Amino acid sequence: MIPDLHLQNHVATITLRRPDVANRLAPEDLPVLVSHVKRVNELDDVRVLVLRGEGKYFCSGYDISEVRSSQEKGSSFGEMVDVFEQCRAVTIAVVHGGVYGGATDMALACDFRVGTTAAEMFMPAARLGLHFYQAGLERYVTRLGVDTAKRLFLTCERLNAQDMKACGFLTHLVEPDRLGATVSGLTETLSAMAPLPLFGMKKHLNLIARGSHDPEAIARDVFQTVHSEDLQEGGSAWREKRKPKFKGR
Repeated sequence: MIPDLHLQNHVATITLRRPDVANRLAPEDLPVLVSHVKRVNELDDVRVLVLRGEGKYFCSGYDISEVRSSQEKGSSFGEMVDVFEQCRAVTIAVVHGGVYGGATDMALACDFRVGTTAAEMFMPAARLGLHFYQAGLERYVTRLGVDTAKRLFLTCERLNAQDMKACGFLTHLVEPDRLGATVSGLTETLSAMAPLPLFGMKKHLNLIARGSHDPEAIARDVFQTVHSEDLQEGGSAWREKRKPKFKGR
């Protein structure tokens, strides 16, 4: 079944729904995932996007038998992953189990990666005879460092959950019975933030990591928040010791 999108309050959830094949992605899934993220971008009230999979695995990557179609410009796997990285909302990948191949890049494109002790990963591209695409190589290097990227791409080493946390792949590592509470807590924290700085700083931090940020654009976003209603509300709530009610303006 194709991935589905669920919306509730300030949170959107995309669920991968092929547990019988470890949530492997097929060609028809790519435009659906892109469409879901674009839908999230259109909704002003959505602040967090959660990406998760059904069953034992997070995702086993792209169907290797269809790999040639995944490189076609305009509908490639890498372009789909870029859409996740560029999502306006803050993104959380729920890595409750194995994550393999291109799915590792999809998780890296998310802002947070919450995993359990049952998680594991590996990138078998070289073992399969495949050269990974540029944007994925860049994500590995900017998020994990060049030495770790070489370790994972060139040796196809399999990492357990502890190693995934140590190298920075996982931002959070919890026992399986704490996963739901941890994701819910992180989601609630992010959802409570003022949208203008939340979205703006997420975007600019990603661009800074890639060395492609625009100082003037950052200055414009700073100016916008300085003169926003939400900044006034945030100050009032702080003084009055209450939760702020942000409106994104």
